[in-house]
Amino acid sequence: MQNVISFFRAAWGKSVFRFTIGAVFIIMGSMDNLVLIGMPSSGKSTAGVLLAKRIGYGFIDCDLIIQGEEGKKLSEIIEDKGVDGFIGIEERVNAGIMATHCVIATGGSVVYSDRAMRHLKEIGTVVYLELGPEEVERRIPSLAKRGVVMRGNVKDVKGLHEERKPLYEQYADITVSCDNKNIDETVEAIALAAGFEL
Repeated sequence: MQNVISFFRAAWGKSVFRFTIGAVFIIMGSMDNLVLIGMPSSGKSTAGVLLAKRIGYGFIDCDLIIQGEEGKKLSEIIEDKGVDGFIGIEERVNAGIMATHCVIATGGSVVYSDRAMRHLKEIGTVVYLELGPEEVERRIPSLAKRGVVMRGNVKDVKGLHEERKPLYEQYADITVSCDNKNIDETVEAIALAAGFEL
């Protein structure tokens, strides 16, 4: 086991290893992870960590891994590296995750990378936390301060939702509507849809 730990430390660096050691990386057997995708503020991180506790899974927050590697907030990384640079970092991090029995909270822009999404679908069930643009606007006053990736001519939540929704639907194995749900209700809805009893 120590050799396995040493391998991942060398391959991925100490910052990634620190965030993901609790996941117990194993390269054999099935990888029954739950991968959460969806718009910013849909509950991927907040509901995800609570869901992990309720079902006895580990928890991985991909945005935290990115921030740990870069030593900056997401908004600062986007400002420094640009949108394409950030998407490249996000792709590398998500495509490199190997975990078993974890809830994996991805960043909302992970669906811009087919490589990352194909990998995530290989290691788990992808759950789309569906949230309408009106509710996203209510939860997030400022997309820029939140560190949200906006490509091309996308300038607001409505445009972002229109661009990403088809991608979320394309990659999702399960869709859970999160409109008009609080965090506890969202956790219960994800668990039910994924076949877990709470």
